[in-house]
Amino acid sequence: MITLEAVIFDMDGVLTETSRQHYLAWKQLARDLGFDISEAINEQVKGISRLESLEIVLSAGGMGERFSEAEKIELADKKNLIYQSLIKEFTKENLSVGALELLTSLKSNNIKIALASVSKNAQFLLEAMEISSYFDVIVDPREVKHGKPAPDIFLMAAKMLGIKPKSCIGIEDAFAGVESIKSAGMQPIGIGSKAHLYNCNHVYSSLTEINIDTIRKIIYETECCQ
Repeated sequence: MITLEAVIFDMDGVLTETSRQHYLAWKQLARDLGFDISEAINEQVKGISRLESLEIVLSAGGMGERFSEAEKIELADKKNLIYQSLIKEFTKENLSVGALELLTSLKSNNIKIALASVSKNAQFLLEAMEISSYFDVIVDPREVKHGKPAPDIFLMAAKMLGIKPKSCIGIEDAFAGVESIKSAGMQPIGIGSKAHLYNCNHVYSSLTEINIDTIRKIIYETECCQ
């Protein structure tokens, strides 16, 4: 029998909403390079690494082949500095509605909690929002060979927890993140809209719609369908 043993969270768009700050940072970088980007780019860069996001932004400006790898790293670092300046004032008030209640419920039911975010600023955000103590494991994205949609980051979270992937639920807001969870052999929960997360069977508009019974039911239904 499969039992729920761990829930693995993404950060951006799940525990807090930083997509606007990411977009503004990319937009500023693009302007510094002499072009502009639309908000449609924001959906394309969700859930993927900084360098992969940079490639999308540069391509939007027709500059995909203009920079060397070293220069691209410098550009990605420049974007991150802009982004960090936008999130430096984050507090617990920026925590997604329903997040604290869900984390508290999981903890009180002895369910392990992990973070599998590609953001290198995740640790800062957890501490700024005063929830770092809830997490048993925080995966360092720099230690992950392949980014989302590859399963590596979620598999690493499960390995660090010492729990089999099939006993884990992953919560994501991005298409690539959902693919990562599924490829890891876990069941995904999507936060957002079915239009964007059409690859996910269980999609909710916010964390307020999710509780431990909801998550356990998904694990149970998965076993029944196998």
